[in-house]
Amino acid sequence: MRERRPRDARAFPQRRHNEQAQKEHSMSSWLERQLSSHQAQLAATALVSGITVAGLIYGGQAVRRKVAVEQLKASIPPIGDEYEAQRLTDFGAASTHSSATREDERVAGLARRAQQGDYDEELIREQLTRTASFLTTPRFETLRSSFVIVVGLGGVGSHCTSALARSGVSHIRLIDFDQVTLSSLNRHAVATLADVGTPKVQCVRKRLEAVVPWVEWECMNEVWREGEGERLLAGWDHGQGRKADYVVDAIDNIDSKVGLLKYCHEHDIKVVSSMGAGCKSDPTGVFVGDISTSMEDPLSRTTRRKLKLLGISEGIPVVYSTEKPGPGKAQLLPLPEEEFAKGKVNELSVLPDFRARILPVLGTMPAIFGYAVANFVILEITGYPHEFGLGKGREKLYDSILSGLQGLEERLARSAGQDPLGLKIPVTKDDVSYLVEEVYRGKSVISGLPTRLVLTRWRSPKDGFKIDQRWNGQKHSKVQLDELVCMTKEEAKMHEEEVLKGGKPPEVTYDVDVVKLVESRHREERQYRRYR
Repeated sequence: MRERRPRDARAFPQRRHNEQAQKEHSMSSWLERQLSSHQAQLAATALVSGITVAGLIYGGQAVRRKVAVEQLKASIPPIGDEYEAQRLTDFGAASTHSSATREDERVAGLARRAQQGDYDEELIREQLTRTASFLTTPRFETLRSSFVIVVGLGGVGSHCTSALARSGVSHIRLIDFDQVTLSSLNRHAVATLADVGTPKVQCVRKRLEAVVPWVEWECMNEVWREGEGERLLAGWDHGQGRKADYVVDAIDNIDSKVGLLKYCHEHDIKVVSSMGAGCKSDPTGVFVGDISTSMEDPLSRTTRRKLKLLGISEGIPVVYSTEKPGPGKAQLLPLPEEEFAKGKVNELSVLPDFRARILPVLGTMPAIFGYAVANFVILEITGYPHEFGLGKGREKLYDSILSGLQGLEERLARSAGQDPLGLKIPVTKDDVSYLVEEVYRGKSVISGLPTRLVLTRWRSPKDGFKIDQRWNGQKHSKVQLDELVCMTKEEAKMHEEEVLKGGKPPEVTYDVDVVKLVESRHREERQYRRYR
């Protein structure tokens, strides 16, 4: 047997070295072949050129930005006797002290004297004579001595304040952190180009002092915060005088609005709230009603839902629009994609949690909302006879209609040989309200009668009345909102026997106009469903 000799250990490193050298040689050969390729040369040239061009572009942009910043800084005049600088508020807004013209100073001087009693009462009564004649003396005197707080001085709040002051309210507190902008002049009640960049509270006070110099003002250039509610909504003269007769909520930020309404509700402070005037164009669709009845208003819907989570479902009067959004109408404008690419979109807001997107506003609509709010406040304070929507007293009607629909689905299931025990329907009382009031305008689609209304299926399902039992322990109907129509109880009873159970097509049962109307209403419901 031959003896195996151990290999020389020095041979292994040498072998590995030779293998590595061969690999490097192969790699260099591959690179040489690729670089000698015409296509590879073109690709490399394009890559280098692209990098070079990109560098030049970004470098050029950086240089232009730097030059623009330097030019902007150079354009700012030095601070001195001719140009003064003022500190911003804690909210980044303009200082509460704005420059005044000689006319402004003259008006302010007259207002100070008037507020101290140095103004002819006969002139005041002559200026307010039409209001006094309408309200009669006792009510007018109540209005003259009233105290109202307005929170938010944009389009709605400024018009509301103007109407209150011109009507006779003599004590008004204004709360708003913001300043007048150029884009807000399309809807602001009193602001001018000269007011751009100045606090809204000072702008409104200054402009209205030229109209009603005897009105006394308290201006708070700050944002509403619930933690500051006791101070911001304190009695007149910084808590020394009478409590506010009414608070006007004209805030367009959801969280601040909900916080203000919650505070007023919990502290038994009378408040009226303006819902969204943005994207609205129909003045005939503006109503005053309880917040529980407001419909087709995204701001109202969101506010209502948040208040419900806080245990508040009704008891707050609001001004809202029933106008439906839809194709061709203005909508909340989305932020450009490049803004999302820059980072957190929330940082684009004036304050945290404040909207950053552009809300299209027709300048007339905030004025209508503002005057509706002011009108409501005046009537409430003076006790003038008036009514506002309390849900039309139809809550029981909606409950009855919902119960009737539940019974119908159970009868149809039973007639199809199915057990309806425990059957649920995917329809809520809000759905009933929406269908009856919005889709069918509170009338029967058959006769147009507005009484004894119910909801019923329009057609018998093609696959029959089947209960969905895919989930163990749950049984529910497959009925959809666009399958329902509004009829009177008498009409629905005949419809159930002839169409739903008898199998007679609606086109044979009803005339052409009724069929077309139902089809139109169903198309409308499908079209606007996505906006609910």
